[in-house]
Amino acid sequence: MAAKNILHMLTPHKHVSPFDVNMALDAGYDSVTPYEAVTLEEVTDLVQDIIFSRPPDRGVNSAVFFGGDDAVLALDMIEAAKNALVPPFGCNIMADPAGSFTTAAAMVALVEKTLKEEKGKALSDVTIAVFGATGVVGYCAAVIAALEGAKVRIVGYSGLERVQKRADEMKERFGAKVEPADGSSDEKNTEAVRDVEVILSAAKAGVEVLSLKQLQAAEKLLVAADVNAVPPLGLEGIDVMAGGEPIAGTSALGIGALAVGPLKSNTEQGLLKRMIEAGEPQALDFRDAFQLARKLAS
Repeated sequence: MAAKNILHMLTPHKHVSPFDVNMALDAGYDSVTPYEAVTLEEVTDLVQDIIFSRPPDRGVNSAVFFGGDDAVLALDMIEAAKNALVPPFGCNIMADPAGSFTTAAAMVALVEKTLKEEKGKALSDVTIAVFGATGVVGYCAAVIAALEGAKVRIVGYSGLERVQKRADEMKERFGAKVEPADGSSDEKNTEAVRDVEVILSAAKAGVEVLSLKQLQAAEKLLVAADVNAVPPLGLEGIDVMAGGEPIAGTSALGIGALAVGPLKSNTEQGLLKRMIEAGEPQALDFRDAFQLARKLAS
């Protein structure tokens, strides 16, 4: 009898994400079991229960997925899970907290594609301002872009302190060098984007980060992307469906949340399918998500 593909879905929150449950079952898992209010300290015991319940050759048919809404905690849980493995016993490991890894990957991949095809530029050629980098999507997008060679500026709505801590963390953990910037006023936000080629908006839903006038004042702007689909949009003048349409009064192109969404979903489902189809256990994070999103976008 063929081994069942079983996904154990862990979250530090009260509930696992129904979005992720649907994604996993549609990807082909036979069973998805939620574990809620899970702490980092509990990961080892749970993972070892998973791996020791099946013979080593069936480890590839077991998977653990970390959710929640904290990118750093999810990465810590991945490391704890990897450290809990006892070869030859193993299992698949993946994280996508609040969909942030795959959303960030999709956003950056679409920006990269638009830059290359419409502007003749690579990520390593541009300066990128990221709004919402203290949140999960913006954090991952900033790290992905920095690791690809972009000059990244993370803009903090509450001043420099929080984004400086994030910048220090990104450098220490990933070797990603980013510049913190004060975005605590409209004037400072305008100044923060004046000399950038790319803007990524991943701030809180329903909050306008930059007006159309501010976008128009960014004289070097080539591409701007927004992952907020809740009115008012994060970047005024970019329709949620925009897939590289001109931004009024600029020479830049806009990418909206509902253009990012399908690629995000295909990326998450693709990673889940990869774990089912792989011959050896996988350990997947936002870097794997970006490589897949880049391939799917091309």
